[in-house]
Amino acid sequence: MDNLLPKRQRIKQQNRQFILDGARKVFAEQGYGAATVRDIIRATPLAAGTFYNYFTSKEDVREALNAEMADALRPRLAEGRAEAVTAEEFLSAFFSSVFALKAETGLEAVDLRAGFEDLRADLENAAQRGVFPPLDAGALAAALLAAADEMARRLARDGGDAAEATAAATLLFLRGVQPPL
Repeated sequence: MDNLLPKRQRIKQQNRQFILDGARKVFAEQGYGAATVRDIIRATPLAAGTFYNYFTSKEDVREALNAEMADALRPRLAEGRAEAVTAEEFLSAFFSSVFALKAETGLEAVDLRAGFEDLRADLENAAQRGVFPPLDAGALAAALLAAADEMARRLARDGGDAAEATAAATLLFLRGVQPPL
């Protein structure tokens, strides 16, 4: 398919991809905060000025990487939520997909906020189907994303079993902090 594009357009796509790949590598090695545009350029075969034909800053590159990642991950993060017939199934599907993705791709590579609107819409749909009682889907989506992100960070840092973390997170959201029955 790329061969059908004019040569200039193929080169532009290739240069943009060089920059994104270089940034991904630099961010993984140095961390986003320590990385500079110069570091990104050095990780590519491109001249320094070429970077600015595509991006204005490392923040611009990070946004492009997040958008690219979000497009690729949305379907995986949504797996199981549409078919869930209980709140437990919905929550378990959500947490297990997040923990699996974070483990596969690395913590810095996945910005869960990109899936907020999809999760909110899935929660609203689930409430309409009777999976959840009427709820503030936006507030619950924000809480789920924040909890999943922090729990995934702890799993990566401290080790642990993703299945156990999924079960614990699911129970936390189903029952809150009440003592066991």
